[in-house]
Amino acid sequence: MSKEAKIYNFMGRRKLAAGFSIVMLLVALGSLAINGLQFGLDFTGGTQIEVGYEKPANLQDIRDRLETAGFEGAVVVFFGEETDVLIRLQRAVDPGLGDEILAALKKDTASNMSVRRVEFVGPQVGEELKNDGGIGMLFALAVVMLYVAMRFQYKFSVGAVAALIHDVIIVLGVFSVLHLDFDLTVLAAVLAVIGYSLNDTIVVFDRIRENFRKLRGETPTEVINGSLTQTLDRTLITSGTTIMVLLALFYFGGEMIHGFATALLIGIFVGTYSSIYVASNVLLSMNISKEDLMPPVKEGEDLDEVP
Repeated sequence: MSKEAKIYNFMGRRKLAAGFSIVMLLVALGSLAINGLQFGLDFTGGTQIEVGYEKPANLQDIRDRLETAGFEGAVVVFFGEETDVLIRLQRAVDPGLGDEILAALKKDTASNMSVRRVEFVGPQVGEELKNDGGIGMLFALAVVMLYVAMRFQYKFSVGAVAALIHDVIIVLGVFSVLHLDFDLTVLAAVLAVIGYSLNDTIVVFDRIRENFRKLRGETPTEVINGSLTQTLDRTLITSGTTIMVLLALFYFGGEMIHGFATALLIGIFVGTYSSIYVASNVLLSMNISKEDLMPPVKEGEDLDEVP
Protein backbone atom coordinates (compact mmCIF):
# COMPACT_ATOMS: atom_id res chain seq x y z
CA MET A 1 0.00 0.00 0.00
CA SER A 2 1.58 3.26 -1.06
CA LYS A 3 2.45 5.62 1.80
CA GLU A 4 1.55 8.59 -0.42
CA ALA A 5 -1.97 7.34 -1.08
CA LYS A 6 -4.67 9.06 0.96
CA ILE A 7 -6.23 6.60 3.40
CA TYR A 8 -9.68 7.40 4.79
CA ASN A 9 -10.09 6.73 8.49
CA PHE A 10 -13.36 4.79 8.23
CA MET A 11 -12.80 2.88 11.46
CA GLY A 12 -12.15 6.11 13.36
CA ARG A 13 -15.93 6.56 13.32
CA ARG A 14 -16.75 2.92 14.07
CA LYS A 15 -18.28 3.63 17.50
CA LEU A 16 -20.48 6.40 16.11
CA ALA A 17 -21.53 4.10 13.25
CA ALA A 18 -22.25 1.27 15.69
CA GLY A 19 -24.47 3.56 17.73
CA PHE A 20 -26.30 4.71 14.60
CA SER A 21 -26.87 1.10 13.51
CA ILE A 22 -28.15 0.13 16.96
CA VAL A 23 -30.64 3.02 16.93
CA MET A 24 -31.88 2.07 13.44
CA LEU A 25 -32.23 -1.59 14.46
CA LEU A 26 -34.15 -0.68 17.64
CA VAL A 27 -36.55 1.54 15.70
CA ALA A 28 -37.03 -1.15 13.04
CA LEU A 29 -37.57 -3.95 15.56
CA GLY A 30 -39.89 -1.77 17.65
CA SER A 31 -42.05 -0.93 14.64
CA LEU A 32 -42.11 -4.56 13.51
CA ALA A 33 -43.19 -5.63 17.02
CA ILE A 34 -45.88 -2.95 17.36
CA ASN A 35 -47.11 -2.35 13.81
CA GLY A 36 -45.92 -5.48 12.03
CA LEU A 37 -45.88 -5.54 8.24
CA GLN A 38 -48.77 -4.47 6.04
CA PHE A 39 -48.99 -7.69 4.05
CA GLY A 40 -50.39 -7.50 0.57
CA LEU A 41 -52.97 -9.72 -1.03
CA ASP A 42 -50.34 -12.37 -1.81
CA PHE A 43 -50.07 -13.12 1.90
CA THR A 44 -53.44 -12.18 3.41
CA GLY A 45 -55.74 -13.69 0.79
CA GLY A 46 -58.52 -11.87 -1.03
CA THR A 47 -59.81 -11.08 -4.50
CA GLN A 48 -58.19 -9.48 -7.51
CA ILE A 49 -60.24 -8.20 -10.42
CA GLU A 50 -58.93 -7.16 -13.82
CA VAL A 51 -60.90 -4.40 -15.54
CA GLY A 52 -60.33 -3.34 -19.14
CA TYR A 53 -60.93 0.24 -20.32
CA GLU A 54 -61.23 1.60 -23.85
CA LYS A 55 -59.13 4.65 -22.92
CA PRO A 56 -56.31 5.16 -20.37
CA ALA A 57 -57.77 4.93 -16.87
CA ASN A 58 -57.47 7.39 -14.01
CA LEU A 59 -56.31 5.36 -11.01
CA GLN A 60 -57.15 7.98 -8.39
CA ASP A 61 -60.68 8.33 -9.77
CA ILE A 62 -61.10 4.55 -9.59
CA ARG A 63 -59.90 4.50 -5.96
CA ASP A 64 -62.32 7.30 -5.03
CA ARG A 65 -65.25 5.53 -6.71
CA LEU A 66 -64.49 2.24 -4.96
CA GLU A 67 -64.15 3.93 -1.57
CA THR A 68 -67.45 5.75 -2.08
CA ALA A 69 -69.10 2.42 -2.93
CA GLY A 70 -67.80 0.85 0.31
CA PHE A 71 -64.75 -0.98 -1.06
CA GLU A 72 -62.27 0.61 1.35
CA GLY A 73 -58.59 -0.27 1.25
CA ALA A 74 -58.68 -1.36 -2.40
CA VAL A 75 -55.31 -1.50 -4.14
CA VAL A 76 -55.59 -0.19 -7.71
CA VAL A 77 -52.67 -0.48 -10.14
CA PHE A 78 -52.07 -0.64 -13.87
CA PHE A 79 -51.67 -4.16 -15.20
CA GLY A 80 -49.35 -3.70 -18.17
CA GLU A 81 -51.13 -1.11 -20.34
CA GLU A 82 -52.83 2.02 -18.97
CA THR A 83 -56.12 0.60 -20.21
CA ASP A 84 -55.76 -2.50 -18.01
CA VAL A 85 -56.41 -2.03 -14.30
CA LEU A 86 -55.94 -4.57 -11.51
CA ILE A 87 -58.05 -4.11 -8.38
CA ARG A 88 -57.11 -5.98 -5.19
CA LEU A 89 -59.53 -6.36 -2.31
CA GLN A 90 -58.94 -8.14 1.01
CA ARG A 91 -62.30 -9.88 0.98
CA ALA A 92 -63.70 -13.20 -0.11
CA VAL A 93 -64.97 -13.56 -3.64
CA ASP A 94 -68.70 -13.92 -4.30
CA PRO A 95 -70.59 -14.48 -7.56
CA GLY A 96 -71.73 -10.87 -7.82
CA LEU A 97 -68.54 -9.11 -6.78
CA GLY A 98 -67.41 -8.39 -10.34
CA ASP A 99 -70.77 -6.85 -11.19
CA GLU A 100 -70.69 -4.72 -8.01
CA ILE A 101 -67.25 -3.38 -8.89
CA LEU A 102 -68.33 -2.67 -12.47
CA ALA A 103 -71.46 -0.84 -11.31
CA ALA A 104 -69.40 1.32 -8.90
CA LEU A 105 -66.96 2.25 -11.66
CA LYS A 106 -69.64 2.99 -14.26
CA LYS A 107 -71.70 5.24 -12.00
CA ASP A 108 -72.02 8.77 -13.44
CA THR A 109 -69.49 8.17 -16.20
CA ALA A 110 -69.60 7.52 -19.92
CA SER A 111 -66.41 5.42 -19.93
CA ASN A 112 -66.70 1.92 -21.37
CA MET A 113 -65.12 -0.89 -19.37
CA SER A 114 -65.49 -4.60 -18.75
CA VAL A 115 -64.43 -7.12 -16.12
CA ARG A 116 -61.95 -9.54 -17.70
CA ARG A 117 -61.31 -11.88 -14.78
CA VAL A 118 -62.00 -12.36 -11.08
CA GLU A 119 -59.56 -14.46 -9.04
CA PHE A 120 -59.43 -15.45 -5.39
CA VAL A 121 -56.23 -15.93 -3.39
CA GLY A 122 -56.92 -18.10 -0.34
CA PRO A 123 -55.46 -17.25 3.10
CA GLN A 124 -53.89 -20.72 3.31
CA VAL A 125 -51.84 -19.96 0.18
CA GLY A 126 -50.83 -16.62 1.70
CA GLU A 127 -49.75 -18.25 4.97
CA GLU A 128 -47.73 -20.83 3.06
CA LEU A 129 -45.99 -18.10 1.05
CA LYS A 130 -45.21 -16.18 4.26
CA ASN A 131 -43.69 -19.24 5.96
CA ASP A 132 -41.73 -20.32 2.87
CA GLY A 133 -40.38 -16.80 2.43
CA GLY A 134 -39.16 -16.65 6.03
CA ILE A 135 -37.56 -20.09 5.78
CA GLY A 136 -35.93 -19.06 2.52
CA MET A 137 -34.27 -16.03 4.13
CA LEU A 138 -33.04 -18.06 7.12
CA PHE A 139 -31.66 -20.74 4.81
CA ALA A 140 -29.89 -18.11 2.70
CA LEU A 141 -28.24 -16.62 5.80
CA ALA A 142 -27.09 -20.06 7.00
CA VAL A 143 -25.57 -20.91 3.61
CA VAL A 144 -23.86 -17.50 3.48
CA MET A 145 -22.30 -18.05 6.90
CA LEU A 146 -21.00 -21.49 5.89
CA TYR A 147 -19.65 -20.22 2.56
CA VAL A 148 -17.80 -17.24 4.06
CA ALA A 149 -16.38 -19.39 6.88
CA MET A 150 -15.00 -21.86 4.31
CA ARG A 151 -13.66 -19.19 1.94
CA PHE A 152 -12.19 -16.86 4.56
CA GLN A 153 -12.35 -17.53 8.29
CA TYR A 154 -15.12 -17.84 10.87
CA LYS A 155 -14.70 -14.22 12.07
CA PHE A 156 -15.43 -13.07 8.52
CA SER A 157 -18.57 -15.23 8.42
CA VAL A 158 -19.87 -13.61 11.60
CA GLY A 159 -19.25 -10.15 10.13
CA ALA A 160 -20.95 -11.02 6.83
CA VAL A 161 -24.05 -12.50 8.46
CA ALA A 162 -24.27 -9.61 10.95
CA ALA A 163 -24.28 -7.18 7.99
CA LEU A 164 -26.96 -9.19 6.15
CA ILE A 165 -29.22 -9.44 9.21
CA HIS A 166 -28.72 -5.69 9.77
CA ASP A 167 -29.76 -4.95 6.16
CA VAL A 168 -32.83 -7.22 6.17
CA ILE A 169 -34.17 -5.89 9.49
CA ILE A 170 -33.77 -2.26 8.42
CA VAL A 171 -35.46 -2.81 5.04
CA LEU A 172 -38.38 -4.57 6.77
CA GLY A 173 -38.42 -1.84 9.41
CA VAL A 174 -38.76 0.93 6.82
CA PHE A 175 -41.74 -0.86 5.28
CA SER A 176 -43.25 -1.23 8.76
CA VAL A 177 -42.67 2.39 9.81
CA LEU A 178 -44.05 3.82 6.54
CA HIS A 179 -46.91 1.25 6.35
CA LEU A 180 -45.92 0.21 2.83
CA ASP A 181 -47.47 -2.89 1.27
CA PHE A 182 -45.31 -5.99 1.64
CA ASP A 183 -46.01 -8.48 -1.14
CA LEU A 184 -44.14 -11.14 -3.08
CA THR A 185 -42.25 -8.60 -5.19
CA VAL A 186 -40.94 -6.94 -2.02
CA LEU A 187 -39.93 -10.33 -0.61
CA ALA A 188 -38.02 -10.98 -3.83
CA ALA A 189 -36.32 -7.59 -3.43
CA VAL A 190 -35.28 -8.45 0.15
CA LEU A 191 -33.67 -11.67 -1.09
CA ALA A 192 -31.94 -9.66 -3.83
CA VAL A 193 -30.64 -7.24 -1.16
CA ILE A 194 -29.06 -10.21 0.63
CA GLY A 195 -27.24 -11.15 -2.58
CA TYR A 196 -26.13 -7.58 -3.34
CA SER A 197 -24.94 -6.86 0.18
CA LEU A 198 -23.05 -10.16 0.32
CA ASN A 199 -21.31 -9.43 -2.99
CA ASP A 200 -20.21 -6.02 -1.73
CA THR A 201 -18.99 -7.49 1.55
CA ILE A 202 -17.04 -10.29 -0.19
CA VAL A 203 -15.17 -7.72 -2.33
CA VAL A 204 -14.16 -5.82 0.82
CA PHE A 205 -13.20 -9.04 2.66
CA ASP A 206 -11.05 -10.21 -0.27
CA ARG A 207 -9.02 -7.00 -0.10
CA ILE A 208 -8.76 -7.14 3.70
CA ARG A 209 -7.47 -10.72 3.57
CA GLU A 210 -5.00 -9.84 0.82
CA ASN A 211 -3.64 -6.84 2.73
CA PHE A 212 -3.38 -8.72 6.02
CA ARG A 213 -1.15 -11.28 4.31
CA LYS A 214 0.84 -8.74 2.30
CA LEU A 215 1.42 -5.85 4.70
CA ARG A 216 3.76 -5.99 7.67
CA GLY A 217 3.92 -3.72 10.68
CA GLU A 218 0.43 -2.21 10.26
CA THR A 219 -2.34 -2.55 12.81
CA PRO A 220 -5.65 -4.28 11.94
CA THR A 221 -7.35 -0.87 11.95
CA GLU A 222 -4.85 0.50 9.42
CA VAL A 223 -5.20 -2.58 7.22
CA ILE A 224 -8.99 -2.36 7.21
CA ASN A 225 -8.96 1.40 6.55
CA GLY A 226 -6.58 0.87 3.65
CA SER A 227 -8.67 -1.97 2.23
CA LEU A 228 -11.89 0.04 2.44
CA THR A 229 -10.18 2.98 0.75
CA GLN A 230 -8.93 0.75 -2.09
CA THR A 231 -12.40 -0.68 -2.73
CA LEU A 232 -14.26 2.63 -2.27
CA ASP A 233 -14.22 3.63 -5.96
CA ARG A 234 -15.56 0.23 -7.02
CA THR A 235 -18.26 0.37 -4.33
CA LEU A 236 -19.42 3.86 -5.31
CA ILE A 237 -19.48 3.07 -9.04
CA THR A 238 -21.39 -0.19 -8.55
CA SER A 239 -23.87 1.32 -6.11
CA GLY A 240 -24.31 4.47 -8.19
CA THR A 241 -25.10 2.68 -11.45
CA THR A 242 -27.47 0.29 -9.66
CA ILE A 243 -29.27 3.19 -7.99
CA MET A 244 -29.74 4.96 -11.34
CA VAL A 245 -31.43 1.88 -12.79
CA LEU A 246 -33.62 1.49 -9.69
CA LEU A 247 -34.65 5.15 -9.78
CA ALA A 248 -35.81 4.65 -13.37
CA LEU A 249 -37.84 1.62 -12.25
CA PHE A 250 -39.19 3.53 -9.24
CA TYR A 251 -40.48 6.48 -11.28
CA PHE A 252 -41.34 4.87 -14.61
CA GLY A 253 -41.77 1.15 -13.89
CA GLY A 254 -45.41 1.37 -12.85
CA GLU A 255 -47.09 0.55 -9.56
CA MET A 256 -46.77 -3.21 -10.02
CA ILE A 257 -43.03 -3.05 -9.23
CA HIS A 258 -43.03 0.11 -7.13
CA GLY A 259 -42.57 -1.84 -3.90
CA PHE A 260 -39.80 -3.94 -5.47
CA ALA A 261 -37.86 -0.84 -6.53
CA THR A 262 -38.42 0.83 -3.15
CA ALA A 263 -37.07 -2.16 -1.21
CA LEU A 264 -34.02 -2.44 -3.46
CA LEU A 265 -33.24 1.28 -3.23
CA ILE A 266 -33.31 1.10 0.56
CA GLY A 267 -31.29 -2.12 0.46
CA ILE A 268 -28.56 -0.69 -1.79
CA PHE A 269 -27.95 2.27 0.52
CA VAL A 270 -28.05 0.15 3.67
CA GLY A 271 -25.99 -2.65 2.10
CA THR A 272 -23.23 -0.28 1.02
CA TYR A 273 -23.14 1.25 4.50
CA SER A 274 -23.11 -2.16 6.24
CA SER A 275 -20.20 -3.47 4.15
CA ILE A 276 -18.08 -0.67 5.60
CA TYR A 277 -19.46 0.00 9.06
CA VAL A 278 -21.02 -3.31 10.11
CA ALA A 279 -19.06 -6.18 8.53
CA SER A 280 -15.65 -4.52 8.98
CA ASN A 281 -16.63 -3.21 12.41
CA VAL A 282 -17.43 -6.74 13.57
CA LEU A 283 -14.00 -7.92 12.37
CA LEU A 284 -12.27 -5.35 14.57
CA SER A 285 -14.56 -6.15 17.50
CA MET A 286 -13.52 -9.81 17.21
CA ASN A 287 -9.82 -8.81 17.20
CA ILE A 288 -9.04 -10.01 13.68
CA SER A 289 -5.30 -10.36 13.14
CA LYS A 290 -2.78 -11.51 10.54
CA GLU A 291 -2.39 -14.82 12.37
CA ASP A 292 -6.07 -15.63 11.77
CA LEU A 293 -5.47 -15.61 8.02
CA MET A 294 -2.06 -17.23 7.78
CA PRO A 295 -2.01 -20.79 6.40
CA PRO A 296 -0.82 -23.43 8.91
CA VAL A 297 2.97 -23.83 8.92
CA LYS A 298 4.21 -27.31 8.15
CA GLU A 299 6.74 -28.90 10.45
CA GLY A 300 10.28 -27.84 9.57
CA GLU A 301 9.15 -24.92 7.36
CA ASP A 302 10.82 -21.55 7.91
CA LEU A 303 8.27 -19.01 9.19
CA ASP A 304 9.88 -16.26 7.11
CA GLU A 305 9.02 -18.18 3.94
CA VAL A 306 5.31 -18.18 4.66
CA PRO A 307 3.64 -15.70 2.27
